Amino acid sequence: MAISVYFVRHGQTYLNLYNRMQGWSDGPLTPKGQEDARRVGRALAPIQFDYVFCSDLARTVSTTRFLLAEHPGNNPKPVAEPAFREEFFGYFEGENGQQFADFLGGPEGYHSFAEMVAGWGPDKLKDKIAAADNYGTAEDHIAFWKRVDKGFDRLRALPDGSKVLVVSHGATIRSIVQRYSDAYDPGDSPRNGSITKLTLSQDNTTVDFYNKLELP
Repeated sequence: MAISVYFVRHGQTYLNLYNRMQGWSDGPLTPKGQEDARRVGRALAPIQFDYVFCSDLARTVSTTRFLLAEHPGNNPKPVAEPAFREEFFGYFEGENGQQFADFLGGPEGYHSFAEMVAGWGPDKLKDKIAAADNYGTAEDHIAFWKRVDKGFDRLRALPDGSKVLVVSHGATIRSIVQRYSDAYDPGDSPRNGSITKLTLSQDNTTVDFYNKLELP
């Protein structure tokens, strides 16, 4: 069996624009974010989707609506799937991203999220954020993958040959790519409205391409 899955990162939000930590907290799409969604809908025009999923957070739901409005054909009704949410940053939700990077990564010479991910890898970074959260609410890598794997189980249960759209989040998509491929720079975060394609079988996950604004 083989299932083609097109992961799309949501459009820019105001919290993205202001460089705030945005996991399960939510900011509305900016005008650019709305256009990010419309643009990727047009870019994906050659693909007729059999299934459409999105995270249940407002920014991905909005992105999906704008995307499908620009995507031709008879698209299926989107299904909200919490498994494809962003990483949860717990106490640090809404924190200034630069200040947080200085706080957590500064002692080891890292001063941005990209530098922390490149230096520690996505899963170790999750664990460091969880360990720094005195409320104990941020996801470590075990909690994150327990959630995301439920989404992959749902995808693998779809009929053979299905073409699937999943509108998700930057850290989630980057973590998935780093888990299943070592061919990409871990510090390279998906751009708003970017496309990442995976091919799933029962036993394998292949990253076909990552972080593209158009279909290759």
